[in-house]
Amino acid sequence: MSQTLVISETLYSQLQATAHERGLDNLEDLIRQSFETWRARRETIQQIDALRERLFAKHGETADSVDLIRADRER
Repeated sequence: MSQTLVISETLYSQLQATAHERGLDNLEDLIRQSFETWRARRETIQQIDALRERLFAKHGETADSVDLIRADRER
């Protein structure tokens, strides 16, 4: 099943150029690649958030070390 999407000529040209720069044959490949990249990033962010929650549950809130580092540098 195919769908039609109406976009400006300017955007179409930019997308075509981007696809060509990435060595892709068509816009469908560019959109697919972009979606997969977005999905992978979203999953990574979810994993990071879960890790932060586990660390917070185990260790509580950790202090900001910027002031300690700054004090060490001033010595």
